[in-house]
Amino acid sequence: MTTAADLDALRTDFIEKVGLIAQNEGLPRIAGRVFGLLVFDGDIVAFGDLAERLQVSRGSISSATRTLEDRGLIKRVGKPGQRQDFFRLAENPYENMLNTVAAGLDRARCEIADTLEQIPGDETGIRDRIGSYARLYDAMSAAVTRSVKDLK
Repeated sequence: MTTAADLDALRTDFIEKVGLIAQNEGLPRIAGRVFGLLVFDGDIVAFGDLAERLQVSRGSISSATRTLEDRGLIKRVGKPGQRQDFFRLAENPYENMLNTVAAGLDRARCEIADTLEQIPGDETGIRDRIGSYARLYDAMSAAVTRSVKDLK
């Protein structure tokens, strides 16, 4: 049987893991921790409570929530009679996450394709290497697009 202490330890571990995952993907670690907390708890959480629960400054929470909102992962909500903001997971946060990945892959693919178009036709070695690189981004983009469809 799982005790409350076991579940609390699991929650803490999950939040930290998501923070590290976010950091590895170039996001602030605190943003990942905020996201992890909202995923695990599934609640609407007040701005001040995020800072308290994660034991970080309000400034860090402000920056993290802006980042997550911009990526469509969380939503800011108000409550009647409350002055502070509240946050919850956005609708379809995982689809939004994949769409962000897809957009980044498409930007990279376009940059590589632009270079490929400028390489003279007689430079076959360069064209082959860059063409292979471009196909990598084509394959990754197709895989992410399929993943978005799988989430629906």
